[in-house]
Amino acid sequence: MGTFIIGILLLIIVAVIIMSMAKDKKNGKSLQCGEDCKHCGGHCH
Repeated sequence: MGTFIIGILLLIIVAVIIMSMAKDKKNGKSLQCGEDCKHCGGHCH
């Protein structure tokens, strides 16, 4: 029973992370760049 509860909690955490990443991507944010254009040479946008 404990394993089942931990599994469900991990699935919820992963789902929240994926939804957050999808929301950031939809808003134009990128994991590769991090919105810090001084480090990527202005290729962010």
